[in-house]
Amino acid sequence: MDQFSTDRLTAEKLNESHLADLVALHLDAEVSRYLGGVRSAEATKTYLDVNMAHWDRHGFGLWVLRTKEGAFAGRAGIRHLLVDDVDEIEIAYTFRRDVWGRGLASEIATTLTEIGLSQLALPSLIGLVFVAHGASRRVLEKANYVLEKSTTHRGEDVVIYRIRR
Repeated sequence: MDQFSTDRLTAEKLNESHLADLVALHLDAEVSRYLGGVRSAEATKTYLDVNMAHWDRHGFGLWVLRTKEGAFAGRAGIRHLLVDDVDEIEIAYTFRRDVWGRGLASEIATTLTEIGLSQLALPSLIGLVFVAHGASRRVLEKANYVLEKSTTHRGEDVVIYRIRR
C-alpha cells in the first residue's frame, strides 16, 4: 500500500524525494527529544535508506504525511523493530511541532492499527514510547493499546504498549 489517506492527512510511501523534509523534522530538538535526539542530515539520509530497504524487504514501512493542502506534516508507519531480542512490529509517528495538539497522532495511530491488524493481518502491533512521553502514551491508550511492560531500548527507559488482532 503505497498511499492512503485519513480525514485530514495523506500518506505516501517514503522515498528519496522526502529527504529535505525529514532532515528538517529530525533537526528540531523538541520534535527529536523522544526520538533519541537530533539527527544530522547524514544520519537522516542513513535513516531514509534503512527505511526504504524495509519497504523492499517487508512490503510495508514508513510513509510521509501531508496535510490535505499538501504541506509536510510528519512521518508515520509500521515497521519491524528488535526489542529485548524479539522481532516486534511497531507503529511509529512523528509530527512537525506546529501541528501538535490537533489530534493527528490519534488519527494516524488508529489508521496504522487498522492497516496492520486488518489489511496486513499481523498478529499484534506495539507502540514503543519513552516513559516520560505522556502525549504519545495517551495516543496509544486511546487507540486501545494496552501497557505490556517497561524495558530499556537503546539506553532509554521505555514502555511497550500492545494491541492484538
